Amino acid sequence: MNKDVSDAALQRLAEQVGEAARKHHHRLVTAESCTGGWIAKTLTDIAGASEWFESGMAAYSYEAKQALLGVQPATLEQHGAVSRETVIEMVSGALVHSGASLAVAVTGIAGPGGGIEDKPVGTVWIAWKRRGGYPTALVFHFDGDREAVRRQTVAAALHGLLDLAA
Repeated sequence: MNKDVSDAALQRLAEQVGEAARKHHHRLVTAESCTGGWIAKTLTDIAGASEWFESGMAAYSYEAKQALLGVQPATLEQHGAVSRETVIEMVSGALVHSGASLAVAVTGIAGPGGGIEDKPVGTVWIAWKRRGGYPTALVFHFDGDREAVRRQTVAAALHGLLDLAA
């Protein structure tokens, strides 16, 4: 993915997601860690988002992931916050704790610090799930500074929502 994702590109993606959600009568929920609510902000920048956007949760700490999204302490202890297991519990918890029909969750290491050998800066897990369905989780390795990693994460999350909403 291009690390230079523009505001205009994110807006176009959000408009497409909103159009698909409206057309197919979906309500969306976001569960965000490394993006801190940026996905929800991008979606709610679209006029009329209240028709299809339900809620967004920015859950940075382990405690918030547990309280807001139902992530199990054992999952965080065994796999860490940036893992397939955690992002799947985040996306599932977002649906459990909302009335939405589609969810996206993100967790990652945006940098500049925090990376380790098997999870370097730019490692991001994203999961998408439809209510009653099975989650899809993918790992990404984005390049660039903190801003670039977060922008690429928002773009990838929106692309996945667009695919899921259609």
